[in-house]
Amino acid sequence: MPGLQHSVTIAAPPERVWAVLVDVERWPERIPTVDAVERLDDGPLAVGSRTRLQQPRLPPGVWTVTEFADGTSYTWTSSSPGVTVTATHAVEPHPDGSRLTLALTVSGPLSGIGWLMTRSLTNRYVDTEAASIKKAAETS
Repeated sequence: MPGLQHSVTIAAPPERVWAVLVDVERWPERIPTVDAVERLDDGPLAVGSRTRLQQPRLPPGVWTVTEFADGTSYTWTSSSPGVTVTATHAVEPHPDGSRLTLALTVSGPLSGIGWLMTRSLTNRYVDTEAASIKKAAETS
């Protein structure tokens, strides 16, 4: 299954990093790889929550939370014909503050060709997202 993982150390407590991660409505102002976010349900993120995400050069996707450990991690998936993308966002304590890990896997019958076409862009986006979350958590 194609995928990637990126970790970054953040000079902020895990609670602050978590607050930035789950405040998806503010991602467009904090993360340049996110153009628009629309929550499709009310309340805080939880298993079953759905969010429409628009990113440059990618089709809009609806992401559904499939796993949620409050204060620690959440995983959400987005599917299109032949491809399912799974993204995990995890925060853990670190001697210098926190460690943020963003992981992404692609599955489905068209995942190989889809990954081949988007791998470079996806790598740049995940790196940018980690750096942007770091900046937001360290300056808030």
